[in-house]
Amino acid sequence: MGRTTSLGLATALLFLVLIQPNHPAAMTWGALRLFPLELPVLILVLVALPARGMATSAIRAAVVVALMVIAVLKAADYASFVSYNRGFNPVTDLHLLPAAWNLASGSIGAVLAALALVAALMVVLMLTAALWWATGRWASVALPGPMRAGAAVLALPALALAVAEIGQARRAWSLPASPPGAAFTARVGIERAELVRRTMGEMAEFRTAALTDPLRDARPLFDRLGGADLVIVFVESYGNSSLINPLYEPVHGARLRDIATTLDAHGLAMRTGLVTAPTIGGQSWLAHGTLASGLWIDSQPRYRAMLASPRQSLFHHAQDAGKRSVAIMPAHVFDWPEGAFLGFDAIYNAPDLGYRGERFNWVTMPDQFTLAAFDRLERDRADRPPLLAQVVLVSSHAPWIPVPPVIPWEDIGDGTIFNQWATSGDPPEVVWRDPDRIRAEFTRAVDYSLDAVGAYLELHADARALTIVLGDHEPAPFVAGVDSLEVPVHVIGPPDLVALVEGWGWAEGMIPDQAGPVWRMDELRARLISALSSGAP
Repeated sequence: MGRTTSLGLATALLFLVLIQPNHPAAMTWGALRLFPLELPVLILVLVALPARGMATSAIRAAVVVALMVIAVLKAADYASFVSYNRGFNPVTDLHLLPAAWNLASGSIGAVLAALALVAALMVVLMLTAALWWATGRWASVALPGPMRAGAAVLALPALALAVAEIGQARRAWSLPASPPGAAFTARVGIERAELVRRTMGEMAEFRTAALTDPLRDARPLFDRLGGADLVIVFVESYGNSSLINPLYEPVHGARLRDIATTLDAHGLAMRTGLVTAPTIGGQSWLAHGTLASGLWIDSQPRYRAMLASPRQSLFHHAQDAGKRSVAIMPAHVFDWPEGAFLGFDAIYNAPDLGYRGERFNWVTMPDQFTLAAFDRLERDRADRPPLLAQVVLVSSHAPWIPVPPVIPWEDIGDGTIFNQWATSGDPPEVVWRDPDRIRAEFTRAVDYSLDAVGAYLELHADARALTIVLGDHEPAPFVAGVDSLEVPVHVIGPPDLVALVEGWGWAEGMIPDQAGPVWRMDELRARLISALSSGAP
């Protein structure tokens, strides 16, 4: 390969790495028109260096490491924007890697997931080697001493131009004219460094805030419920998009109206509103922790700080009030030690629920079985205290296939009846090639979950219980199709119990008023305790 050709290839590689987008909207051919202002700085610095020597190797290594770290961060940003509609935070999001593996292996199989992981690691290694070669091509350009000095001098205005563009893009200052390009990669590196520093500071503040609880000494609590149960049901990936996206509203809205008609005929009352969830597209436990603690938990470090703090959760308060606190967690195939810190008297993970049927890809069991298991294990027990239960449903979790029907409750048994649907239809790797099919399956999955919840509420229409049904978060943005973080919250029960939340200003029935009040999910704990307790502020 000739020197000119090799330098051209080296330049092209550096160019592509520097213009690598970190957002799906920027992944277009138009990205190739972006000129990276860091490119002339890098080339001039490499040319100015001696062809050999420890210093040259050290600078090349630093450049390659910096470019690779930022390239990986950009790729993580891209995946995070697709999944959660936000950038990647190196401090708070590393825990997502095991979650991504579990989702991938459950959706496409462990073998394909492992091959994808190996391929990703190979890409990183090959790109690192290619960048080392590219920087070596330019560093090996032999120039006389005066010309190397000239390259070093020219690097200064090139660097100044890149710094000026960074400042303008970050609104630190305004330039009389826009630079002929962008120092995008440098900006990503600076922003991530600042994000790490800011996140660490926020975490320290959060831990301090978690030490206090305005409800700690409030008594009595939950006394307005009398001996009624309080059941909190989280519906996976159930967001306001189900009610405002024209793709989903005809199905999900109709289902909710049918549920309202049925429950009204059984003498139950309903109130529905919207709250803002702390996450989108995944990490349901952040929503669970936010509601339980009354703290805004939008990242894993915040979640861990909450668990480590003396903050009393909703379930601690229930224990103090003489209620039995229970968690039904069908997504947990392993033990959940964190649950003990949240104040649960009993935790039922997937192995504890007695399901003997086939998995529905990632989903361990259908929602109807989960609800039936809750009855069998806790609700139908004789001589029990009143319950405060958290039931987490998972049938509407990605990949959203296959979807069973709601069957007669007496036919559920050990769950093997669901096998006929567990292996039906196309596998995820086929369905997920077509975004329209993904959205269609999402529609069916959420409709099934709502149908199962409605049938369960009808089954217990005569029970003395207040049930709160809410979404944990919106699905991934490409599925939700709307710019929303809100999730519906339904309060259902006997009219006298539902009347306790009448002051919230929520709409009657199962459809929220889009113009009504919207709170953050962390406010719901205090409002709920205050509504149900004579001793709460």
